Amino acid sequence: MNIGNLSKIALKALLNNKMRAFLTMLGIIIGVASVITMIAIGQGSKMSIRAQISEMGSNIIMIHPGGERRAGVRMDPSEMQTLKIENYETLRNECVFISGISPLVNSSGQLVSGNNNYPSSVSGVGLDYLNIRQLKISDGEMFSASDIQTSAKVCVIGKTIADNLFPDGGDPVGKTIRFNQVPFRVVGVLESKGYNSMGMDQDDIVLAPYTTVMKRLLAVTYLESIFASALSEEMTDLATEEISSILRREHKLKDTDANDFEIRSQQELSQMLNTTTDLMTTLLACIAGISLIVGGIGIMNIMYVSVTERTKEIGLRMSVGAKGSDILAQFLIEAVIISITGGIIGVLTGFGASLGVKFIARWPVFIQPWSVILSFAVCTVTGIFFGWYPAKKAADLDPIDALRYE
Repeated sequence: MNIGNLSKIALKALLNNKMRAFLTMLGIIIGVASVITMIAIGQGSKMSIRAQISEMGSNIIMIHPGGERRAGVRMDPSEMQTLKIENYETLRNECVFISGISPLVNSSGQLVSGNNNYPSSVSGVGLDYLNIRQLKISDGEMFSASDIQTSAKVCVIGKTIADNLFPDGGDPVGKTIRFNQVPFRVVGVLESKGYNSMGMDQDDIVLAPYTTVMKRLLAVTYLESIFASALSEEMTDLATEEISSILRREHKLKDTDANDFEIRSQQELSQMLNTTTDLMTTLLACIAGISLIVGGIGIMNIMYVSVTERTKEIGLRMSVGAKGSDILAQFLIEAVIISITGGIIGVLTGFGASLGVKFIARWPVFIQPWSVILSFAVCTVTGIFFGWYPAKKAADLDPIDALRYE
């Protein structure tokens, strides 16, 4: 008996029990849809994080003071004073694998303009900071090198600061705001960047010359950190090694001494977040994949019931010349039809669920073609695997015993 006839017989048998066949498919449908949706959510989150890091600058290098032990107690890196302006200037003059470098110092407090106030912080930076963080001026201009040399009380503000201190919509440029009683003249407003993937408001920012923040706000002579950008993402490791070598020389560290500074790159952050996201995606996919196994067990159960119900039919087919291989193929085809049909419906359901998550929950979603192919292939293999044993049992029935079955 050819495959075409066997397929017709199998399809007719399934159509005679539509509801039972659909309920059997349901496990496969849910499993395939869950796998596609979970992987889409995981990959969407991964791409969103990657995009956010790219916006911040994928080749950013961050240099922080390193914590050290004093009297057996490990000190907080923020309390260390190992980064000096001289270190920044040496790195700026000697590094060949970086395209920009800027000091960074922060002071937290209250911003005031007239009757309006807003809690925030002022970041003391250099001229390269805008390029390093990929920030742009939308109104006014950036403070100048002369402002840095004279520790001028000028600043550039983000949109959130402008909206809160100037709610009437007036132009902030040229206006004076106060920060912890120190007046700052606004010389520019940054383009809005909105919130990043970690929920941080990127427009809640005030930039001032680092010399101004160090002298007039903090009264310190050391830097909290140094930001740099490699010439390209591929050169990040070379730039990191170069910076480390220069700082160890400047800090007069011996070969056996540990670094008194820490260097981190966006590349490291990206790899760490990608690893975490991949782990969560795999976990979600495995949990969803359990539904496929449950669906396969459902196929096996229903095929057992079908074999039992149709024992006499099997005996009759064998008595008129059907071979065991024909019976085996017939029941296998039924199992495969159930799993493939369930897989197709599951794929469509998975697409619909993913789009629902994207437009209703507003989560980042990206449907991977390989997840569709994988889940569909798995559900097909599941149908064959779990349908084999009942089909083999049917093929091994003795025709005489089958005809006598009540």
